[in-house]
Amino acid sequence: MTKRIVILPGDGIGREVTAEARQLLVDVAAALGLQWELDEGLIGGGAYEETGTPLPEETVAKCLRADAVLLGAVGGPKWDSLPGDVRPEAGLLGIRKRLNVFANLRPIRTWPGLMLASPLKSELLEGVDMIIVRELTGGLYFGQPKARVEGGQAVVDTLYYTRGEIERVVRQAFSLAQGRRRKLTSVDKANVLESSRMWREVVNELSAEYPDVAVEHVLVDNAAMQLVTRPNSFDVIVTENMFGDILSDEAAVLTGSIGMLPSASIGGEGPGLYEPVHGSAPDIAGQGIANPLATFLSVAMMLRHSLGYPQAADAIEAAVLAVIEQGVRTRDLAGSNQAFVGTKEMSELVRADVRRRLA
Repeated sequence: MTKRIVILPGDGIGREVTAEARQLLVDVAAALGLQWELDEGLIGGGAYEETGTPLPEETVAKCLRADAVLLGAVGGPKWDSLPGDVRPEAGLLGIRKRLNVFANLRPIRTWPGLMLASPLKSELLEGVDMIIVRELTGGLYFGQPKARVEGGQAVVDTLYYTRGEIERVVRQAFSLAQGRRRKLTSVDKANVLESSRMWREVVNELSAEYPDVAVEHVLVDNAAMQLVTRPNSFDVIVTENMFGDILSDEAAVLTGSIGMLPSASIGGEGPGLYEPVHGSAPDIAGQGIANPLATFLSVAMMLRHSLGYPQAADAIEAAVLAVIEQGVRTRDLAGSNQAFVGTKEMSELVRADVRRRLA
């Protein structure tokens, strides 16, 4: 059965890493005798320059017909002066909303060969393996009104959630926890925010349906501290949109480089959206030195969660680990006196290992 995959290269290094990921998908298909229908679409700053919008309707239509979507990254300083509704980031928020991908999954794990790249002590990093589940389509980023008021002397942002929006992402987190170490940490600010009090109520109500999962509630400021003082105590963390955005970026420091962090955004009936956590890095775009591994690991998540090929996902993750353990590094992973390889060389080393594992 042919699977439709849409690739949105985006801006900056997004174009470079998605080109390598496309070849990875081709290699996987060849090794397993699969059929992909690969297509591309415009999004972000490049889309704005060509069409006047960061999210053309043609792109949305392609994505809605797909089984999965792979996104590079969007944005860059050249578009910083644009109004908010046409900035590249509006394209990213828009595609998430149009695809109704309400749960963003960000796995955070430490790689033995990269522990020295993290500013944290190695003993704190042993055994770190968690998933942060971030609610993606509600909360402060989407609530209305959002405006300058009182003649521009004051501002309003609205934090809005429905019970249903909270329930669906919390169920996703409980389900993930059941397949892992059966521990769920719900992060909120229930001592201050009414939205967090509802969030905590929903988690407690749903916990009765998942008696095999241990639940703890942690205030967001305490969670931020614990992420860097005892990160190996977490299994699955679930939280609202803005808290999840901040905490998942904080957790990136555990891995040694944001260039190692994949993500999956999934929802109901539509396609999942897969993307590296890093940005478009315009300062290094075009130099051939970007780290492709977060995008490769995002492809692994795509194969596991949307396309139904866990064997291929396992092979990619094992290949990334093997190459890292061999001491191969891209520039962001290398120490001050350590040699590093470029995007294409790192990509080919991992792809070769994947081909061997799937042969």
